[in-house]
Amino acid sequence: MHTTASDGMFAPADNVRMAKEAGLFAIAITDHDTVAGVDEALRAGRELGIVVVPGVELSTVASGKDIHVLAYGFDLDDGKWLARLETLREGRNLRNERMLVNLGLLGMPITPEELAAAAGKSERKDKSVGRPHIAQAMVDKGYVSDLREAFDRWLAEGKPVYERQERASSLEAIGWIHEAGGKAVIAHPGIYGDDDLVLSLLDGGADGLEAYHSDHNPEQERRYAEWAAARGKLATGGSDFHGVKDGKVYHGAIGNRSVDADILERLGVRTE
Repeated sequence: MHTTASDGMFAPADNVRMAKEAGLFAIAITDHDTVAGVDEALRAGRELGIVVVPGVELSTVASGKDIHVLAYGFDLDDGKWLARLETLREGRNLRNERMLVNLGLLGMPITPEELAAAAGKSERKDKSVGRPHIAQAMVDKGYVSDLREAFDRWLAEGKPVYERQERASSLEAIGWIHEAGGKAVIAHPGIYGDDDLVLSLLDGGADGLEAYHSDHNPEQERRYAEWAAARGKLATGGSDFHGVKDGKVYHGAIGNRSVDADILERLGVRTE
C-alpha cells in the first residue's frame, strides 16, 4: 500500500483504518524509496489492532528495464539503509528537474514550487516525489484533463517528457535489503513482460515474488506462486493501493489481493 509519503492519496493512518474496515489482519506500507509513512502507520496499527509491516518499494534497473523491488522487515534504525534510500530519492529529484525542463520547452512550464505544492512536500523532507506528482501539477495548471492523460501523452516511458531515473541495479538493491536485515521481493513481475528476467532475479538472490497483484491475471498468479514455491521462496501479495481519484481506484482496492497470515513469520515480522 502507498501513502502520501510517496504517490498515494491517503495518509498512512487512513490506510490502516481502511484496512481495518476491509477486515485485514496485516498490511505493508511500501512507499517509493522512503519509510516516511511507516511510523505513523505503526502507531495507527497498534491503536486499531492491525499488524503493520515496514516496507519500501525500491526503484531499480535490470537489463535496461525499470524493476521495482519490495523490501520487508528491515531494521528501521539502520543508518546505512536510510542513507541508501535518500540516495534513491535524490535520483528521483534530479529526474524530476529534467522533466520540468522538458515541460517548459513544450510550453507547459511548472516551477519547482508548484511541483512541491502538488506533492505536499512541505509536510516532511523525506517524502518521495515522482511522476504522479508532476501529473497532478499538470492537472492543476490546466495542461491536461486528468492524471491518465498526463501519463498517456507526456510522462510515460517513451513519451516526450519522460526521463530515465538513475537507479541502483536490482541485484545491488537486493543486497542492500539483506544487509538491513530484510527480505527482498520482486514487485508485480507480470508488469515487466520479461519472465526470463524475473526468474533470473529470483534465482540471483531475491527472496520471493509478488505473485498476487491487482494487475496480474489468474494464470500469472499461479505461475509466479509456483516458481516461488518450487524454490522454497516467498509468494507475497498486495493490492498496490494508491488511492481513489475521480471514482477510479489505483491500482486495486484494499484487500482485493491477500495471502495467508503465516507469510508474516517468514518475513521475520512479529505479530504480538
